Amino acid sequence: MNLAPQSDGYFTTAKHDQLRAQVRDFAETEVRPRIDELESSPKVHYGLSRLIAKQGWIGVTIGAEYGGMGLGHLAKTIVIEELSRVSGAMGAMVQASQLGVAKILHFGSEKQQNKWLPVISSGDCLPTIAVTEPGSGGHVLGMSASARREGESYILNGSKVFVGNSHVGDLHGVVVRTGPGSSGLSAFLVESTSPGLSLGEQRATMGLHGFSFGELIFDDCRVPADNLLGEEGDGLSVAYSSSVLYGRPNLTAVALGIHQAIVEETVKFATGQRRYGKPLSELPTIRQKLGQMQSQLMTARLVAYHAAHLLDEGLPCDTELMNAKLVNVESSLDTARTAMEIHAAEGLHSDRHVERYVRDAYHIYSPAGTSDVQRLRLAEAALGSTKRQWSQRLSGKLKDGGSALRPASAVTAPAGESVPSARPPSP
Repeated sequence: MNLAPQSDGYFTTAKHDQLRAQVRDFAETEVRPRIDELESSPKVHYGLSRLIAKQGWIGVTIGAEYGGMGLGHLAKTIVIEELSRVSGAMGAMVQASQLGVAKILHFGSEKQQNKWLPVISSGDCLPTIAVTEPGSGGHVLGMSASARREGESYILNGSKVFVGNSHVGDLHGVVVRTGPGSSGLSAFLVESTSPGLSLGEQRATMGLHGFSFGELIFDDCRVPADNLLGEEGDGLSVAYSSSVLYGRPNLTAVALGIHQAIVEETVKFATGQRRYGKPLSELPTIRQKLGQMQSQLMTARLVAYHAAHLLDEGLPCDTELMNAKLVNVESSLDTARTAMEIHAAEGLHSDRHVERYVRDAYHIYSPAGTSDVQRLRLAEAALGSTKRQWSQRLSGKLKDGGSALRPASAVTAPAGESVPSARPPSP
């Protein structure tokens, strides 16, 4: 049974399908065999993270002039979705690095872009973004980590938590205070080897095993003044724009991939189990549940792809991105509950994949704004009080990244491999 989406009605082209097939083939052959290894340890899987980066997918929205794929945001959604379908942890790894790409594309100087975008595109550098703090959570203006100018350097002090790829990242985009108020936040590129930067202990988590989202500690951490992103005072813009334009669609894609996996696993279970002399899937109550799951998945994908398509077109779409995260997170959690109802006690065993998918799905709720936050922003749209949108302010840079897909011949597979056919394989 082929549950993979087709091009018609999903804003995708044959080139998107070809990329999907390539990522799916990699996920099935390189990631799936490592699932047991990922689940057995709470630590980040450094080797697999690097192997994925080497495929060039971190550079999917980076232009060809910097060695990137230049395929845009819908292609990015597909990459993250397909990895998340097999491993939410590895999908989260890619989305977190993509979030780190945003700050350099939108606010980096020509010198910073020339230095960092090529090595990110090649997979030799995993970027991150670090905003959240222990004492302020999602309240960006409540942060207290600071930076002070000292000659040709800035000295950073404080800590950041829930930093995606904290323990595998090479270049951290850190937002700290350089002054009071909303204009007193600034952003810096901090290399992982910078003196005065250390990592907090990686804690065990409910899900996303193999992915790290931990703590960065700055103790008189010295950063060159040239590593300032934009100007002093641009930190709030760096944080908000990265969250809206990359964080929300990226996490939408992770939720979508997990959602797809839940549906596939539940269909497999329901058709393989027998009750009253026939497959469980033949029972009317089970069929109703499967139909509901399929409906939610189709709606979630349409919402996700539509928002990413608008980004690629350079059109205002902040509200669509918020709605995409809301719909995908909430529907994936609803489907997860339905899947557990169908599996019943069988779903509680750790050797059942659905148990892992459910745990992973809950990790996507909070980052880039909880569902309550998305609803508040959407209420502003309904009331006509929405402010100028980030997708509108940065439309040129968003569209330049991938408004024109490269020819199919330019979508290359890793050395020694061929690019699969355009039609996605059946699960």
